Amino acid sequence: MAETLKKGSRVTGAAREQLAADLKKKYDSGASIRALAEETGRSYGFVHRMLSESGVTLRGRGGATRGKARAAASSASAAS
Repeated sequence: MAETLKKGSRVTGAAREQLAADLKKKYDSGASIRALAEETGRSYGFVHRMLSESGVTLRGRGGATRGKARAAASSASAAS
């Protein structure tokens, strides 16, 4: 589906719904927004907006999670 879209063209109606469903399925399977943007030839913002419109719960950014680890450590030491 995504390969048939001309880069920069407006996506409306049934084509937009199909693209949103396709992106949602791939995102839920673990693909990143950046990977989906590259695959479809669209911008990160476009893919992000399409996912948001389709009701996807977006994942966090990853990387360091010191805040969560610190909270878990302090509650564990408080319990002992």
